[in-house]
Amino acid sequence: MQTAAPEIPVSEIVARLLARARAAQRIAAGYDQDRVDDLVLAAGWAIMQPERNRALAQLAVRDTGLGRVEDKIEKNHRKTLGLLRDLRGARSVGVIAEYPEKGIVEIARPVGVVAAIVPSTNPGATPANNIINALKGANAIILAPSPKGYSTSAKLLEFVHAELGRTGAPQDLVQILPRPVSKAMSEALMQQADLVVVTGSQANVRAAYSSGTPALGVGAGNVVVIVDVSADLADAAIKIARSKTFDHATSCSSENSAVLLAPIHAAMLGEFERQGGALLTAEEKSKLQAVMFPHGKLGSATTAQPVAAICALAGLTRRELVGARFLMVEEDGTGRDHPFSGEKLCPVLTVYRARDFEHAFDLAQAIYDYQGNGHSVGIHTRDDAHVMRLGRDMTVCRVIVNQAHAIANGGSFDNGLPFSLSMGCGTWGGNSFSENLNFRHFLNTTRIVRQISPNEPSPDDIFAGYRAKYGH
Repeated sequence: MQTAAPEIPVSEIVARLLARARAAQRIAAGYDQDRVDDLVLAAGWAIMQPERNRALAQLAVRDTGLGRVEDKIEKNHRKTLGLLRDLRGARSVGVIAEYPEKGIVEIARPVGVVAAIVPSTNPGATPANNIINALKGANAIILAPSPKGYSTSAKLLEFVHAELGRTGAPQDLVQILPRPVSKAMSEALMQQADLVVVTGSQANVRAAYSSGTPALGVGAGNVVVIVDVSADLADAAIKIARSKTFDHATSCSSENSAVLLAPIHAAMLGEFERQGGALLTAEEKSKLQAVMFPHGKLGSATTAQPVAAICALAGLTRRELVGARFLMVEEDGTGRDHPFSGEKLCPVLTVYRARDFEHAFDLAQAIYDYQGNGHSVGIHTRDDAHVMRLGRDMTVCRVIVNQAHAIANGGSFDNGLPFSLSMGCGTWGGNSFSENLNFRHFLNTTRIVRQISPNEPSPDDIFAGYRAKYGH
């Protein structure tokens, strides 16, 4: 009688992948900068080549049921092109900086094997970003995609392997966990890798932080945008509407709440309506809330869905709503009893009315205290004092000024942020970094330290000013 072959433990499956990755990474560690940059361009072309880009976008929408094909094509292209621009000419191999006056030379070193936890909302653009950043540091990387996004990430890997083959580099530099990806398998990968990069749910972020491996996780998004009295209202409405509807709001940087100052409240609602927004009645809002927030928590039924599908789910039949570009609900509170104050991940915008700028500031901070601390805030204004007030006092890592937030927050060709799909939220968001994830996070740095002429001050030099203020 034939017996079934013993099942291979998850930890052993992962260990075998890691062994292959480490062997490939040792080869890449010997590459010079030009050779490493060839890897970067190979991975970039794997997703940017137009036919491949479209195939990935179509696969992502088909299998995840999230987002819009044309927007994913734009995202795959734009995010990757921007990242390649950022990396062009950047030193990531060997000596990357010298400071003769300090006697210090900095040498870039790989981190080793990266575990990348990939969300279903961006199963093409996010892993491509992680792959490119990892390869820039001569690292290997293993993807752990969500079940729904697996097919897209696997197809991307196929394209990456084809391009790596053209350069003669080992394909095992980029791998993916085998089907079916389980929580146990992802956890084993995080435990055995040298660095974990996680984008997606806060449960995954917490698992990464508790894996025992150094981890770069991101915080929850719940972007608030303030429309000030000095704003160009028409321009603000165009940009907010574009951001709110792009890829059916899959982005964590899509505006979730708009705080409108009282003097421009009515006019701004009118501008939103001109951009295809439709305001719900109290009864319609109640119906939508029941569908979006079953048991008081955001459900998945409306995530990244078009307005018509959301209306069908909620039983909203008014023609103005079904044909709208995005929906609007009015709110005046924050927290669990006001679920529309939280993140929505769909083309629904919560609208608040603020008496003045200080009231708008307090409303935004209250929203972040409920959800989204550390991520980012938007403002449309001509008053730089209001911009600086947000920068100095709001618990966010980015203040996006007069821009479409979802387009600008992860880097744009008309601002200076690094192109990224993963936004660090600092200690406010429970993260270890507060900038856009970039290739420097995938490097170790060794410093050679040589002697210099002594630079030792006397105690009087240090304490002179203090003693003048406070006495001996």
